[in-house]
Amino acid sequence: MMKVLYGSLDEYNMSNTNKMNLVLFEDAIEHILRIARVLKQPRGHIMLIGVGGSGKQSLIRLCTFMRGMEYKTIEITKNFNTDAFKEVVKGYMKESGIAGTGISFVMTDTQIISESFIENLNNLLNTGEIPNLMLPEDADEITNGVRPICVQKKIVDSLDNIASLFTTRVRENLHICLCM
Repeated sequence: MMKVLYGSLDEYNMSNTNKMNLVLFEDAIEHILRIARVLKQPRGHIMLIGVGGSGKQSLIRLCTFMRGMEYKTIEITKNFNTDAFKEVVKGYMKESGIAGTGISFVMTDTQIISESFIENLNNLLNTGEIPNLMLPEDADEITNGVRPICVQKKIVDSLDNIASLFTTRVRENLHICLCM
């Protein structure tokens, strides 16, 4: 297992500009196994709690790379607000729901600048949706993107079935990882 983990870490470092120099001690390996197991499961989400700088995000980044998923996070700027947060999450939802891309959406406690962020994440975890997030033009994009998948899966091509399939795909492919 050590050989596989160090091989994956070397592969990550060769393919990315921001290198990770991780020391894979026994507890770190146990955490990697737990994170990898959660990311493998459809609708798998995780909360990592620990001292700042202990490597929580790095372990998620390594597991995400090993699973062939995308690592996503938000960048807090001066004018970042709830609407900007919703737009970022909407993009991740479209990517995971339409394209079927596996995404690790990592948020830290310092990125939660508004209580509404937690509320929106809670809705996403519970239902796979955020109320009043999608606009009519988003609905068209979702319908056109998910319709071929409905046909492929031999699901009746109705707006309700397309919306349901989109929500299911978001719930299965978008993994929320909170680091506190």
